[in-house]
Amino acid sequence: MTLDDLATEAARLILPEFTEETALRLGLTVADMARPGRLPIVIDIRTPDRTLFHLAMPGSAPLNDLWARRKSNTALKFQMATLHLQAQMDQKGETLAKHGLPSEDYAPNGGAVPIRVRGVGVVACLTVSGLPQVEDHRLAVRALETLITG
Repeated sequence: MTLDDLATEAARLILPEFTEETALRLGLTVADMARPGRLPIVIDIRTPDRTLFHLAMPGSAPLNDLWARRKSNTALKFQMATLHLQAQMDQKGETLAKHGLPSEDYAPNGGAVPIRVRGVGVVACLTVSGLPQVEDHRLAVRALETLITG
């Protein structure tokens, strides 16, 4: 995916509202998408100050929880999908260290997508961890699109 593709994608992933009930529906949507393929993923939905949904699917590992936390922190900090951020940093030859962010707490690997509400901005983050990073990202985006289109 190009930077333009990722920017266009971000512009269309805007929800009319987001509540705890929305987080539950979104998390269960990702789980329903993962179940037929037995995807060994962790699904995490959080705001900057609390976790709204967290599920470790069969086959996922404790390490996926750590990756989900680090990717979520990054998406919330930069208010952009981690795959998009990583592509931007790669283009500029940058790393998170340039921004003073420790790798123990932040990771630009794909799979974390900010949840934006129309007229409000970023309110939370959906993170998928356990697949190759582009697949993590695509699964999160598909789930958000499903929520948007109803």
